[in-house]
Amino acid sequence: MDFEVTAEDGATERLDRYLQRKVADMSRSRLQDLIRDGNVLLNTRPTKPSYELRMGDRITLVVPPPVEVAVQAQDIPLDVLYEDEHIVVINKASGLVVHPAAGNLDGTLVNALLHHCDDLSGIGGEVRPGIVHRLDKDTSGCLVVAKHDRAHASLADQFAHRRISKLYLAAVNGMPKEKGGRLENLIGRHPVDRKRMAILFDGTGKNAITEWQIVGEHGGCALILCTLLTGRTHQIRVHMRDCLQCPILGDVIYGHPPRQKIKTSRLMLHAWKLAFEHPVTMQRMEFKAEAPVEFSPWMAV
Repeated sequence: MDFEVTAEDGATERLDRYLQRKVADMSRSRLQDLIRDGNVLLNTRPTKPSYELRMGDRITLVVPPPVEVAVQAQDIPLDVLYEDEHIVVINKASGLVVHPAAGNLDGTLVNALLHHCDDLSGIGGEVRPGIVHRLDKDTSGCLVVAKHDRAHASLADQFAHRRISKLYLAAVNGMPKEKGGRLENLIGRHPVDRKRMAILFDGTGKNAITEWQIVGEHGGCALILCTLLTGRTHQIRVHMRDCLQCPILGDVIYGHPPRQKIKTSRLMLHAWKLAFEHPVTMQRMEFKAEAPVEFSPWMAV
């Protein structure tokens, strides 16, 4: 792609910002990488992202073809709530790992998406879906995935600036003393058990905010609607146990399921509703993943 800076482009502008305006489906960070790698020539010579353009400058952008990733595409059933050429919204099943990692090299959501999507244009120069946020393996519900750099950057920015609405349903062991409230503290890696998260009081950790409300009761156990204002690892699981003294039913990390009032075959946490601005049209979109059958005793109340 070739460009020439003209009077219509207005005042002086950084090269990376100029290209971000001209190339709609690429994030600024991806363009910066291309510039640093020599795939952008300014007046036939390599340059840097911060170069201040002048009228008459000629720019050549060569985008290498996306590199195939080592992750294998697998035909795994998916519950697709919405899909277009920019994003796909999934109702993730409980038990499905989102991303390949040690111990789960295949059979993941990413493996399934590589098989399902035939229009991935690349994230960071690789043919792969853009995982913007994650759900724990045993958590079900709404999850949005980007198909290209621009969508990935927009969604990541919305998550970072709390413009995405996330509502969860959590069936917990017992009944909290209050009907609802707001939980805010610092959550980080547990100082002893590195597989767990914990509320920290030493100034480390990251701010975690959950607003909650009891919306159902069954067998002496509450169904709680949680609104996440931040997205820390295990945030709801830690807040339910440590702040409300009501761990989520079926939580083998934080809840001691054999001792709980109701026995369940899964973690009773579900990403119920998700709302965000479409990364290209900027239209506000809302999605709901119907509560799984295990939640039926509470939903009928």
